Amino acid sequence: MEALLDYDPTQIIAGVDEAGRGPLAGPVVAAAVILNPAQPISGLADSKKLSEAKRDALSPLIKQYALSWCIASASVEEIDTLNILQATLLAMQRAVNGLSSTPELVLVDGNRLPNLTIPALAIVKGDSKVAAISAASILAKVERDRLMVDYHHQYPDFAFHIHKGYGTRQHLQEIHQIGILPIHRQTFNPVKQLLASQLKS
Repeated sequence: MEALLDYDPTQIIAGVDEAGRGPLAGPVVAAAVILNPAQPISGLADSKKLSEAKRDALSPLIKQYALSWCIASASVEEIDTLNILQATLLAMQRAVNGLSSTPELVLVDGNRLPNLTIPALAIVKGDSKVAAISAASILAKVERDRLMVDYHHQYPDFAFHIHKGYGTRQHLQEIHQIGILPIHRQTFNPVKQLLASQLKS
């Protein structure tokens, strides 16, 4: 999985990924994971390519066998204040800083790096190339989905447990029929457009 990348695999490596950049509601969640070479976890892959059941099965194994892991987030308020890219990088920074062990190298999914004091590499499609990034993508996705289920219980008129806050037809209908919630990202269209139309009326 990692043979094509230009780094020393004997280093203590933390993989970092996020979940929730695209939705209209809720925080963006990031995770950092340092895997234990002596405790390999089979089945790691990009979380988007795994079923929900598979992610849910792998998440506790990652937490059990990893040398260190941390899940962090950036709030809706931070997303609206900073923009989604900067909020994502902030969540990633918090996840790395929250690790109980300090890695020698941080590998981040994507093409942008958070502000870190540790050497880091950005790897496009890293969640399908690096096991530690795959593990981070799974933890971030499972945690964010859990938050969405909690939001459904808090706001039962919204099917957050189904659409996970993404701009699906169902979610857009809910917004127009029920209104905008405190957990909606006000700088994201169509939430932004609806707010603007309310101000005009």
